[in-house]
Amino acid sequence: MNDKLHRFSSDVSQIDLPEKFTFPFYYEPHPIALLAVDELQGYLQTQSDFNHDFGVDGILTENALGKMFGVLVVADDNGILGYLTAFSGKLGDQNVHKHFVPPVFDMLEDGSYFVKESNKLDIINKEILKLESQPALQERKIKLEEETLITKQTIEQQKIELKSFQKERHALRATSETELSEADFAALKTQHNQESINDNFLLREYTVYLNEKLQIVRANYDELEFPIAERRAKMKKMSFALQSWLFEQYNFLNIDCERKNVIDIFKHKLPSIPPSGAGDCAAPKLFQYAFLNGLKPIALSEFWWGRPPNSNSRKHKYFYPACRGKCEPILEHMLSGIDMDPNPLLVNPAIGKELETVFEDDHLLVINKPAEFMSVPGKSVTDSVQERLKAKYLNSTGPMIVHRLDMSTSGLMIVTKSKEVHKRLQEQFKTRKVKKRYIALLDGIVLDDEGYINLPLRVDLDNRPYQIVCEEHGKSARTKYEVISRSEGKTRIYFYPITGRTHQLRVHASHHLGLNAPIVGDDLYGLRGERLCLHAEAIWFVHPVSGDEVSFEVECGF
Repeated sequence: MNDKLHRFSSDVSQIDLPEKFTFPFYYEPHPIALLAVDELQGYLQTQSDFNHDFGVDGILTENALGKMFGVLVVADDNGILGYLTAFSGKLGDQNVHKHFVPPVFDMLEDGSYFVKESNKLDIINKEILKLESQPALQERKIKLEEETLITKQTIEQQKIELKSFQKERHALRATSETELSEADFAALKTQHNQESINDNFLLREYTVYLNEKLQIVRANYDELEFPIAERRAKMKKMSFALQSWLFEQYNFLNIDCERKNVIDIFKHKLPSIPPSGAGDCAAPKLFQYAFLNGLKPIALSEFWWGRPPNSNSRKHKYFYPACRGKCEPILEHMLSGIDMDPNPLLVNPAIGKELETVFEDDHLLVINKPAEFMSVPGKSVTDSVQERLKAKYLNSTGPMIVHRLDMSTSGLMIVTKSKEVHKRLQEQFKTRKVKKRYIALLDGIVLDDEGYINLPLRVDLDNRPYQIVCEEHGKSARTKYEVISRSEGKTRIYFYPITGRTHQLRVHASHHLGLNAPIVGDDLYGLRGERLCLHAEAIWFVHPVSGDEVSFEVECGF
């Protein structure tokens, strides 16, 4: 019996199965998948097979961290349903656990080439750390920094003095030209030229002398730094070779048993170098096991279990699609030949929706954009505010979008009819003279009546278009908020964005370091619903032509 194939503990005969397989990058979990998820979560709550601090028991330790899990509902040769389970990455520092399908390649197997090479890298890394901790290295580093600064300052001071001498000579010649005879003035010029040559020669010689002294200090530092640099270079070379070898071991099947490794899958992608951890997510593990064992995929679902990482807006028990950066190229191969739900992101969401003009004059428009309506054309769907207005104003130089709203966000947008007006309004946005107010409905109770959120953001390179919090590389993102009301576990709130980063309000609302309450209907950072309950309700700015202060407001539809 297949010990990785779990049979449902309840009767599933009355559940209608999906006609097509789940599109893994944007989906609503099917009831049969939800039942499998419920059983897996029950196991996670009671299991004693492994130790991993998920941070779900209310006691948050320093190492507490959640994990992405997945279920794949399958049918065997007899059409009997069951489900497979998997986790992303490692669990309890192990790749293999009895309740879950195995990894595509177990790099942590005892005595494996990966383990041996990793041990070698660990030894080198420990040597580096030991060498870096030498007191003499730090002393020589400080000495080198000090001498480098002194040398630079001394040379700069000498240059300043030479320029001062040059100015003095220039001033003397200016006053002497009319006072001296032609021969005496020529002699003075010759003398000054020679002084200038001597000064420059002395500066060059002095610079060489100072740099030679500095080179002795640098050599003393390099004596201790060189062995470290050598080991770093060796470690980098070994790490690259080991990573390349590892990618060759990850070979993925599809339903027709065609096999491709990670390098082959990514070589025609951008970037062509596979990201670290490609193939260790839950979804590829599930499909690999199903194809190896002749099981037919029926439905997929993935969810987060436990405490979120500090960067991502993950919520306990919330469902998330497969990641784009690591999984999409792999799953394109693995799911080829499977009849799958269409990609909803290729469907125009603006069909049947109209733009409402709130204000219009000879220079600009203020429009009310519906939810699920793009501001500018996308890669697959071009219907957008920009294209609609271009079609309406064929004879104008505009329209020109001044600022954007997320596709799922409704509300006010300013559109100009000329480049000059566009330039003036953009300047107001750059200098933050334009004020905006958003209204949102949050899935959770915000305790403080008002406050500020300051969480820097950048794009998640492995999972676009998601944004993550990143103190090191993120751009400043700041939001002011005011609570309007609280009712039935939800909070109605005003947002006043100080900066305008992509998905700023959505991340600031959902992230556990922000308000920890996702916007209702947020299909990226919360739970899908009829719509994203975020609306650009009011805007204030100076009319770029009349100079009058103007404001506009439209009510939300939620």
